[in-house]
Amino acid sequence: MSTVTRASLAEHIYTEVGLSRSESVALLEAVLETMAVALESGESVKISGFGTFMVRRKGQRSGRNPKTGVEIPILLRSVISFRPSHILRGAVNGESE
Repeated sequence: MSTVTRASLAEHIYTEVGLSRSESVALLEAVLETMAVALESGESVKISGFGTFMVRRKGQRSGRNPKTGVEIPILLRSVISFRPSHILRGAVNGESE
């Protein structure tokens, strides 16, 4: 099983769309930057047929150091979560529409 990387995505854009390699890299970087800026500002990013990236806020809670057993507070934080579309979920599970 292989991993999809920025380089492989840019190469795929180059072969499928016909842009130059440098234009393909620039297009990919622009899309990723747009997504990152939206997520940083708390917006969701929805890609139809693929899924939705969203920022969730996790509240403060207490945790415990497993080595010493000392209780420590875990501060408020934001996490990015991904919810796949039913189309992607079906494709991953081998279902056809």
